[in-house]
Amino acid sequence: MAVTPTTEASPGAGRALWVSTAAFTVCFAVWTIFSIIGLGMKDELGLSETQFGLLVGTPILTGSLSRLVLGIWADQYGGRRVFAIVMALGAAATFLLSFADTYLELLLAALGVGIAGGSFAVGVAYVSKFYPQERQGTALGIFGAGNVGSAVTKFLAPFVMVAMGWQTVAQLWAAALLVMAVIFWFTTREDPDLARRRAEGVKPASFAEQLRPLANVQVWRFSLYYFFVFGAFVALALWLPRYLVGVYGLDVKAAGMLAAFYSIPASLFRIYGGRLSDRFGARKVLYWTFGVSALCTFMLSYPPTDYVIHGIQGPIAFSTSMGLVPFVVTIFVLGFFMSLGKAAVFRHIPVYYPQRVGAVGGVVGMVGGVGGFVLPLVFGVLNDLTGVWTSCFFLLFLLVSLALAWMHFAVRRMEAAATAPRETLPELPEMAPIHDAARVAPGPQPAGKVVPVRRPAIADWRPEDPVFWQASGRRIARRNLWISTYCLLLAFAVWMVWSVVVARLPAVGFQFTPDQLFWLAALPGISGAALRIFYAFLVPVFGGRLWTAMSTASLLIPAFGIGYAVQDPSTPYLIFVVLALLCGLGGGNFASSMANISFFFPKAEKGSALALNAGLGNLGVSVMQFVVPVAVTMSIFGILGGEPQTTVEGDRLWMQNAGFLWVPFVIAGAVLAWLGMDDLASAKSSFAEQASIFQRRHTWLMCWLYTGTFGSFIGFSAGFPLLARLAFPDVDSLRYVFLGPLVGAASRAATGWLADRYGGARITFLVFLGMIAAVGGMLWFLNAGSFWGFFAMVMLLFFFSGVGNASTFQMIPAIWRETVGRAAGAAQADREAAAVIGFTSAIAAFGAFFIPKAYGASIAGTGAADAALWGFLAFYAVCAVLTFAIYSRPGGLLHAVERRQGAAPAGPTALEGSR
Repeated sequence: MAVTPTTEASPGAGRALWVSTAAFTVCFAVWTIFSIIGLGMKDELGLSETQFGLLVGTPILTGSLSRLVLGIWADQYGGRRVFAIVMALGAAATFLLSFADTYLELLLAALGVGIAGGSFAVGVAYVSKFYPQERQGTALGIFGAGNVGSAVTKFLAPFVMVAMGWQTVAQLWAAALLVMAVIFWFTTREDPDLARRRAEGVKPASFAEQLRPLANVQVWRFSLYYFFVFGAFVALALWLPRYLVGVYGLDVKAAGMLAAFYSIPASLFRIYGGRLSDRFGARKVLYWTFGVSALCTFMLSYPPTDYVIHGIQGPIAFSTSMGLVPFVVTIFVLGFFMSLGKAAVFRHIPVYYPQRVGAVGGVVGMVGGVGGFVLPLVFGVLNDLTGVWTSCFFLLFLLVSLALAWMHFAVRRMEAAATAPRETLPELPEMAPIHDAARVAPGPQPAGKVVPVRRPAIADWRPEDPVFWQASGRRIARRNLWISTYCLLLAFAVWMVWSVVVARLPAVGFQFTPDQLFWLAALPGISGAALRIFYAFLVPVFGGRLWTAMSTASLLIPAFGIGYAVQDPSTPYLIFVVLALLCGLGGGNFASSMANISFFFPKAEKGSALALNAGLGNLGVSVMQFVVPVAVTMSIFGILGGEPQTTVEGDRLWMQNAGFLWVPFVIAGAVLAWLGMDDLASAKSSFAEQASIFQRRHTWLMCWLYTGTFGSFIGFSAGFPLLARLAFPDVDSLRYVFLGPLVGAASRAATGWLADRYGGARITFLVFLGMIAAVGGMLWFLNAGSFWGFFAMVMLLFFFSGVGNASTFQMIPAIWRETVGRAAGAAQADREAAAVIGFTSAIAAFGAFFIPKAYGASIAGTGAADAALWGFLAFYAVCAVLTFAIYSRPGGLLHAVERRQGAAPAGPTALEGSR
């Protein structure tokens, strides 16, 4: 009898799903119980690493091997009945475990406990029958989140074991499983497939028929993927407590809690993996899973190492090792992507084998579960043979690399042989023999609904069309603007973090000279400026979404590095130099961010949009200079954050917080950029198409002027804290230095409309006159010894620099429309203007290097900073002359354009209502 496809779940689906998920959670908690109570058994019986690994892995073996048979029985006799029996048998075996006294008895009991792990195949077969194919990914993702039972055991079992012994843990877990079996039986109904067969009098397929799909070699390759995403998950869930105790010296309770930090995301985010697989396709999810997992396992596999560099003045010794904080963070990321991969693997089983879910799901689950048995055993053997704790992660690196390579080559072979367009390739090319025309997308789609295989760039983008802009353009542009602004704020915070850190280093025992400290404050400026030159051209090549996500994630490198280096006063100066240069990764982000946002907004709102993006992004400097001095005075991360450093006055500081503080925010920013931003097809161009800007004299003129505004903002942000500390040692100036970048960022964000209304050249000319007056005031009060007068002039300088940052960027599109636009068209003018915005920001960022170095050179040569300030005053005078003579005077390039702007209605026009 033909069955009409439906997009609705069967009656009772919701209750069956959630009760099954709860039951699987309890089963999984019992299945992984040896990861905690095994530690007590190891101490009690004096087991070796290999014996411990065998004991921990034995229930995993039983649960894995039983999955194939249990899955077939679930298809034949109904998942409800089989699930309840499995839980009852598992409860009995777990209770009997508490009476075992010898190693052999423990192994026998562990075999019985393992049956609880076989419940996964039963649940998959049972739950999938209630849902249509396009919703099975999410449903099975929710059910698979029962893996969180491993975290439940790690949270609770250590406390029970310490208080009452491991035998009590076994008895309580057995009771919970038996209660769950009773609740499951009385609250669920038989699955629709079994009910239909009973009503029609149809006998279940024989055991041999159930096994027939397993002759397809692609199913076994599919099982390899699950061997890593699930088998390695189970292995690490069992092994991590032992690893944390052995490597980091934690007690069993702390080790269990931190191991749960890995297990929880690797379980709960499986739900999200199911949704992603339903929406974008499992192949893409698996690519991301294997790629990120390979990176994480490689980082985790690198053992602690000592290095000796034979320097000019003698050996320079340092060491590398992964501390507890980055280890937990990396494990969290690994667990997250494993969870996505687990859902992606099982997304396709009910699609390709709707009548054999139990058998195919059983064999795939069996192979994954075998990985959970074999890998802990191999981990123990590797420890005994190599004596290196990280050898387990190197094994996982080899495994995931094999899975990624095998999948990729299968995909490439399929693509080469396919005659269909790439967008319609099957989601599992390795299963090509069982594909048909209805299965080239992630799954059957409801009428009128199209689920994209990949997220394409926006091809139709017309910001100058008022109808398009009001209907959808403004909403998309604002979303990209606010995510970009958040990421840029973090980039500025990491870029300029040395401006605060260097002022504190002498107090915690670092013997660096003032010149060395100024070098550390200046180096992020030069590396950030150099990177901006390249970053300025990368958005049109790679796309704003991908590049923003990658460049934001790169901030993790200096954040972690700073957190470790500042904890040890013996850390060589060379290491600090390298870390200061790496902070320049944050500085490079500005160029790509501004170039990307410039494509989204119409001409009338471009000035204000760029001002908001840059102004609120610049606010990261002020946020950092306000937050870091407070954060280093407290133990934010507890045991994860490391020990404090003691100052010469006897105070305690956690200088590592200056780096670690940004880690969770950076991770969130990278994820937001990837999930929430868009690429524009119209913004795509090659480097050669953008290179024409180097031949235009206005490119170099705007580089000079923007160095005067933004170069001053970022240079004074980097140099002001240390200068104030040296010039006014009796004043606790670090309490106030954050106000300068705050004023500059706020003035940039709030005054962008002035340039849109009155013209960027006119505002820029007035800005340089104001900056001349501010520097003159700084000289006066510095010589008078008045901190507050000097501080007020610095705030005035920051204010004018912020206004000038917005007005100079507003000039660039206007200049290019007047020059390039008339000859090559508006599209080329916009592409070049975006590249110029990025390139000028790169050149101007060198101010973060030259201003602190100018202070240092002036103090070293004359004993005061006056010479540097006189140089700045002369530079601003040249900027004012160039702005007036070329752009704003009567007859200047922008004079007529800006007078036409002045006739428009006054007031802010951009992003109205969004501030």
